[in-house]
Amino acid sequence: MLLTEQTHLSDSEGNENNEKSDEDSKREEEWDTDLEIEETKEPFDPTGKTSYIAACQRYGVVPISYFLHHMKDSELIMKHHGLGPQGTKALALSLMTNTSIVKLNLSDNWLNGEGAAAVAEMLKENCYISDIDLSDNRLGVVGAEVLSAMLLENTTVVSFKLSGNEFNDHAAKYLANAILANKKMEFLDLSHNMLGDTSGEVLGMAVAENTGLKELNISWNYFRSQGAAALAKGFGANIFLRVLDISYNGFGNNGAAALGEALKVNNVLEELNVSNNRISLEGALRFAVGLKENQTLKSLNMARNPMQNEGCLGVVKSIQANSSAVIEILDFSVSVKQLGD
Repeated sequence: MLLTEQTHLSDSEGNENNEKSDEDSKREEEWDTDLEIEETKEPFDPTGKTSYIAACQRYGVVPISYFLHHMKDSELIMKHHGLGPQGTKALALSLMTNTSIVKLNLSDNWLNGEGAAAVAEMLKENCYISDIDLSDNRLGVVGAEVLSAMLLENTTVVSFKLSGNEFNDHAAKYLANAILANKKMEFLDLSHNMLGDTSGEVLGMAVAENTGLKELNISWNYFRSQGAAALAKGFGANIFLRVLDISYNGFGNNGAAALGEALKVNNVLEELNVSNNRISLEGALRFAVGLKENQTLKSLNMARNPMQNEGCLGVVKSIQANSSAVIEILDFSVSVKQLGD
């Protein structure tokens, strides 16, 4: 009888020990699992190198060694690298998490609208890049649309170069929306595009209401009399713009007259370039009327306009008649051909 009870007790104690052993083993397994997860966790990659290599495999492009070597630089210059849309997609994915680059130059890389869309998505996420150059990339209307939509959200970009991207009157409405809504961008380059009179009207209204731009370059476009007048009206109403380049357009005499009226009321513009704008003697004299009242313009470039000596003299006399004039630089230079005529 005693042996039986002892046997039962031994069995009971053995079961309890086995249960404890099982529980201990389970706990150890749980701790082991946690440690394994922690060990396999990938560290944050501030350069985006890992994601770039993976993205290159995904889009079937060869990783660019120059980019891999300069991912930690504050300025990345990658012009003329032939990225194309697919290469741009891979680059953009890695730049979403890059915290080093603040100045990005991707000019002349054949991005097209598809590549522009990838850059736009990247700039919605990246809050470090403040200066970007996408010049000469054939972005077209699609590019203008996606980048303008990005500028409605982005508050980091302060300098944007979009020169030579085949933007036409259809693209202008998207650009105007961005100019109207974005209050952080200070420099915008839209030179060497195909913006015409219709563009001048929509952009003029946007510029009038803009409260962020300090420098605007719209040289080498197709602005003529009607569009030029609309733009000039917008410049007159703007109270933030300091530097304006409208050279190599076709403002003509009516556009020059509208600029003169704008200078009467604008009290912030300091630098104005109206060279190569088909402004004759008549236009120069009408433009000069505004200079009699302007108090802020410091630099005026009217080079290579067919305004003759009399037109130049009229501008100078208007400045001399203005006791509040502050002009320091005045350029009337002409080409060799003009001198020979």
